[in-house]
Amino acid sequence: MSILPLTSPAYPNHSTMASSPVSFSSRIPLIFRRIHRFQQMDFEVALWQLSYLCLAPKRVYRNVYYHKQTKNTWARDDPAILILLFGCLLVAALAWSMVYSYTFFDAVKLGIIMILRDFLLVGVVMASLMRLLANRVLLAPSSHSSPTDASVEWAYVFDVHTNAFFPLFLTLYVAQLLLLPIILKEKWVCLLVGNSLYLVGFAQYIYGVYLGLSALPFLIRAEILLSPLLPLFAGYIVSLLGFNVASYVLRAYFLS
Repeated sequence: MSILPLTSPAYPNHSTMASSPVSFSSRIPLIFRRIHRFQQMDFEVALWQLSYLCLAPKRVYRNVYYHKQTKNTWARDDPAILILLFGCLLVAALAWSMVYSYTFFDAVKLGIIMILRDFLLVGVVMASLMRLLANRVLLAPSSHSSPTDASVEWAYVFDVHTNAFFPLFLTLYVAQLLLLPIILKEKWVCLLVGNSLYLVGFAQYIYGVYLGLSALPFLIRAEILLSPLLPLFAGYIVSLLGFNVASYVLRAYFLS
């Protein structure tokens, strides 16, 4: 009786596939690999998450336990929330472009910058740094965590950035635009309003990152993530002596 061959010229063997580009693409977080599958996205759940990120952010992270139990991963695999955030940034770019009398081409360029630099690039850097910090400093001893929770997923930390970014977006991209006629005036009260917006926006982001990582049961000492609030508040107090943060940032962002 002849033995069937394990390999065939028409079908690559397992070792060949392991070294093929497919193995490299599998390392890309699932949320990015599915970003073109619009029919499989649940925009209703994504809208629910965005709304509760502002009203009750802790409630959003209760779902990560369910996601872990059903799909064995802490990170979300539905990119619907990314599509909604991209849309929000494009609308914000259009609104800011109208204020600064940008051309249509400049408005599109601004939208791309907001998506690629403000959200994605910052998210990639933050997720890499926070993952390194979490795995080096915050990880519980091996006796307190299961083998599957030996490290923090990079994709989950990027999810945390995504969740924390939305309240900051509402504060600095939307509320600041609406209050623009006030915060740019040469009055101390206007300086107070503008600088307070930046304090609130970045404080929301720091607190959102803390909530996301503290939700993981195998991390300890997550309070360390709140430490940037102290220099943030100290800088805010100093800025009230006469430094208009909003005016400086907007001039560098739109007029440079």
